[in-house]
Amino acid sequence: ILGNEVATLVNDEMTAGSYEVEFSASGGNTFGLSSGIYFYSLSAEGFHETRKMILLK
Repeated sequence: ILGNEVATLVNDEMTAGSYEVEFSASGGNTFGLSSGIYFYSLSAEGFHETRKMILLK
């Protein structure tokens, strides 16, 4: 595990509701990610969770 941050998708205070955020591991305007295991974190007031994602190319 290298521990490098690869993206921050949202870093704003949001009102309550449902939201969708798209993430592209293939590059676009950033570098492409390799196949592997990545961790992502979701945080809100009174809530924080880190989960695992497997990326297969």
